[in-house]
Amino acid sequence: MADKYFEDQFDDEEVLFVFRKHPIVMRRGFILAMLAILLGTVPSLFKPEYSVYLMGLAAGLAIGVLVMLPGWIGWWFSVFIVTDQRLIQITQRGLFHRSVIDMRLNQIQMINYEVAGMQTYVGDLVIHDIHHPAAIQKKLLEVLREQGITPVASPQAAASQAEMTAEDEA
Repeated sequence: MADKYFEDQFDDEEVLFVFRKHPIVMRRGFILAMLAILLGTVPSLFKPEYSVYLMGLAAGLAIGVLVMLPGWIGWWFSVFIVTDQRLIQITQRGLFHRSVIDMRLNQIQMINYEVAGMQTYVGDLVIHDIHHPAAIQKKLLEVLREQGITPVASPQAAASQAEMTAEDEA
């Protein structure tokens, strides 16, 4: 039996690729961490000694890491897994809140992307802040085509395809 890459992986399921959101989703924590480091050096302005500067810098760095940690945990443990059978979205918020969306590949009706992110029409699954959305869209389309699933390119294309089907039946 092959190694399992995630806990709920089926025995006959193969992981094709894994991706996560763009690191820019950690920007708020990163900015606050930089401010904490900068503020840690402020005491050296009042008492200009090297030891005060280093202690303030170390304290600012420690606070910065603590401020940055929740954002990093959310980014690192939130992943999208594409297998030969399904698409799984695991979203981690903080230490104890995790949500999982699991859908079969044949449920995906279309895959579109904007510069702001990617969208799949299965309902309301919208994936935001993806790094290189065009490449991810291409990979997803390749996976779907390998599985014999042909998603529609856009809502307008879906409507025109439905109209053409209705005309052919008439």
